[in-house]
Amino acid sequence: MRRLQWGVPAATSRTVGAAHRAPARLPIAAWLLALLAVAGCSRDGERPAAPAGEALRPALLLVTLDTTRADAVAPEAPAADTPALARLAASAVRFTQAYAPAPMTLPAHASLMTGLYPAGHGVHENARALAAGHPLVAERLRQAGYATAAFVSAFPLDRQFGLARGFDLYDDELGAGREERPAAETTARALAWLDGTAGGPTFLWVHYFDPHAPYEPPEPFGSRFPDDPYRGEVAAMDQQLGRLLDAFAARYGDHRILVVGDHGEGLGEHGEAQHGNLLYQGVMRVPLLLAGSGLAPRVVAHPVSTRRVHDTLLAWAGLDGPASLLSAAAAAEPVLGEAMTPFLQYGWQPQVMAVSGRLKAIHAGRLEIYDVVADPGEGRDLAAEARLDRAARQALREYPLPDATPAAPPVDDEARQRLASLGYVAAEGRPPPREGAPRPADMAYLFADLDRGSGHFVREEYAAAIPVFERVAAQDPGNLMVAVRLAVSHSLLGRDEEALRWFRRAEGIDGESL
Repeated sequence: MRRLQWGVPAATSRTVGAAHRAPARLPIAAWLLALLAVAGCSRDGERPAAPAGEALRPALLLVTLDTTRADAVAPEAPAADTPALARLAASAVRFTQAYAPAPMTLPAHASLMTGLYPAGHGVHENARALAAGHPLVAERLRQAGYATAAFVSAFPLDRQFGLARGFDLYDDELGAGREERPAAETTARALAWLDGTAGGPTFLWVHYFDPHAPYEPPEPFGSRFPDDPYRGEVAAMDQQLGRLLDAFAARYGDHRILVVGDHGEGLGEHGEAQHGNLLYQGVMRVPLLLAGSGLAPRVVAHPVSTRRVHDTLLAWAGLDGPASLLSAAAAAEPVLGEAMTPFLQYGWQPQVMAVSGRLKAIHAGRLEIYDVVADPGEGRDLAAEARLDRAARQALREYPLPDATPAAPPVDDEARQRLASLGYVAAEGRPPPREGAPRPADMAYLFADLDRGSGHFVREEYAAAIPVFERVAAQDPGNLMVAVRLAVSHSLLGRDEEALRWFRRAEGIDGESL
């Protein structure tokens, strides 16, 4: 893998291990249209019994809140908006600087479940399957005698993407024709499973997807938040979270609860309406609460990575979790994160962040540094005057970049369509690094058109995709993905002359791909 350079990464600067050796560059037709089904995850064998005579271990509940900003829930938001989270926070260990490893659902959850950054587990964007060689926390807990169940609420976490290993039950049934299910349905399924458990060590993971765009809160939350449907979605989710928390605590005397956001939402800050493209606080800082038996409430102000959820769950189960969120090791390390989608899909600068103390650095072609305590909106760049500590500088400099070819094959056509309905478009290949590659933050004004055009393309709405992509190409003429999709769109509409013109444009950008 390539290491982060202080500028545009050279195509020859990567080193590839034997287990991650890059295949030859794909021809352009295959790069565009080749689709390979990803095998789904089957259940493991029988769960081993807990060792005889062993003391009963605590029941574990992990709740992941998709697309939930730290400042969208209590105590940073009004307690009346999210009363369940307000009650939990009052009795919990609350982390005020908890950071997602990546601003996208699957990479963030893969980090929660493996304890690795995306550079370690290889999943940098949605629609890539986690390799089977990375052990998951559910596998460790099940081997230790825990009953395990997961209830996920959206297609990006479908079992085919690799997170179902180790669960006795992995409920990803969303219903016919749907790519997500509301929190009320997911909660009902989780509570029914709890009612049927026979006791003993239990690990339950519940994932809520509601605050994800498009924001359509159910009543009465739609009427309560007519001007802020995102907050309405968060409030609706909180109501269901309260039901789950009450039932879990009532059932298990000795229990631990961990509630964490997978990533946040831009809401227009720094030009990003949603998430996945940038590394600013709105999409990277998330709520993180630890509660339950024996945990005294307190506030933790130092930065932590949510990848340490993995070790925390293991430590609570009495297993090896040396870098849990409550450990000195987690407190001392710099916290890292990445946003690689613009690099992988558009050939723009790769983005990596490092947080140490109150300073946060983002490297994407050049370095930005912010004091996120005094300046949470990241409005004043201190790169000319502030200095990161040595560990953060080294971690930022040495963060491995993705290889030029996919770590896993693209998903099949049905999966691409389902992801597109949620606003996610999987890349078919990797654009080449380009000299003078733009910084994603400088190109934020193109995010909406890129998302809109890609959605049309995946849904085979080629006539609608063409004018959108042409606007992007006029502003970003070196964007290989856009040039190729314009060539394909014109070709499939029978416009051969225009198709040839855009094909030649693509060839000029990167002839080796053709």
